[in-house]
Amino acid sequence: MNTLNPSLLSSFVPTGTLRVGINLGNPLLASLDGNTGGPKGITVDIANYIATKLQLPITFTCYPMAGATVEAVKSNEVDLVFVAIDPVRGADISYTPAYIQIEGAYMVKDSSPLTKNEDVDAAGNEIVVGKGSAYDLYLTREIKHASLLRSANSQAVVDDFMKGIGNVAAGVKQQLESDALRYDGLRMLPERFMVINQAIGIPKARVDFEKINVYLSSVIQELKTSGFIAEAMLRHQVQGAKVAE
Repeated sequence: MNTLNPSLLSSFVPTGTLRVGINLGNPLLASLDGNTGGPKGITVDIANYIATKLQLPITFTCYPMAGATVEAVKSNEVDLVFVAIDPVRGADISYTPAYIQIEGAYMVKDSSPLTKNEDVDAAGNEIVVGKGSAYDLYLTREIKHASLLRSANSQAVVDDFMKGIGNVAAGVKQQLESDALRYDGLRMLPERFMVINQAIGIPKARVDFEKINVYLSSVIQELKTSGFIAEAMLRHQVQGAKVAE
């Protein structure tokens, strides 16, 4: 599909302006521009490409965490969002294939006896996660013995951890490593505990959402094949992630 017919376009963009929800909870994908105050990043580049391709005006609404972004698209505040693929969210959101993959990892204090991921899920351990994040949803399903403690958002995880909350911090590997530079005495556990697949999401409540998803999926494939995603990662200095296969 190279374009959307008028009926599909009206369902996808009912206001005539492409309204995009941007999750600021993952700085690898989006952040605020210090000069303009507006959002910048891979997700912004993709959204602008779609708007240009469909010859539509575009507006951005920024949210502090993934959960708020998801609620925005479910309540029809925005037309599309960029979030991690997750089966819980998938009840209301239709996903394109992933455009980028990010690693989830654990961090502990140097004094911790934990040395590998398999040590984490044990009675008495408390894992600090960003509320409503992809890894919160994943760990909620997978953790059987340890407890989860939820910070207000992903950016607060390391600060809460250093205040004495929990004995393991969980999150996007690159963000944990970046936050850890502000403190001494922290180390990452080797290997990832999950791969986070980031995709475009649209509300299933829209008429013919399946056909709209087919179109957006073709755009994502085009951007991966052409090198657009890889170039955007270089431009925004995204490290430790890769273009999704």
